[in-house]
Amino acid sequence: MIRKAPISMIMTENVITLKKNDSLEKAEHLFKKHRIRHIPVVSDNVVVGMLSYSDLLRLSFADLTDNIDEDADALVYNMFTIKQVMKKNIVTVSSSFSIKDVAKILATKEFHALPVVDNNTLIGIVTTTDLIKYLLKQF
Repeated sequence: MIRKAPISMIMTENVITLKKNDSLEKAEHLFKKHRIRHIPVVSDNVVVGMLSYSDLLRLSFADLTDNIDEDADALVYNMFTIKQVMKKNIVTVSSSFSIKDVAKILATKEFHALPVVDNNTLIGIVTTTDLIKYLLKQF
C-alpha cells in the first residue's frame, strides 16, 4: 500500500453529472442506467450540490411496494426539482488529497461520495466503494 497515494489513483474521472434544472426522472434514469448512487449537480462544471439515489428513494413509492408504480413516482418527481432535493454545502477534495485522508473524511461524515475538484472544476468523484475496491486489491 502506497502511504501517500493520491485520491486521483482511484477516483472515477468520467463523472455523470446533472444540472439544477434537470428533472428527477432524468436523475433516476441515470442512476439506473449507470448503476451509480451519487451524482454531482454542476453549473459550468462547478459543483453546486450532490444528489444521491437514496434522496430519490425518500420521495419515491418504489421502496414501499414490490409493484413499482412509475406513474406515482413521476407525479411525485414533478412536484420537486433537483435544486430542492440535492444536498448543498458539499464537501469536496482535491486530486492531491491522499487516499487515507479521503477515507478519514468518509469514515467520519454521513455521506458516501466526494466530488474531486481542482481549480474549482469537477474532475472526478470518489466513493466508499472505490475505497473498498482499493483496499481489496492490497490483500
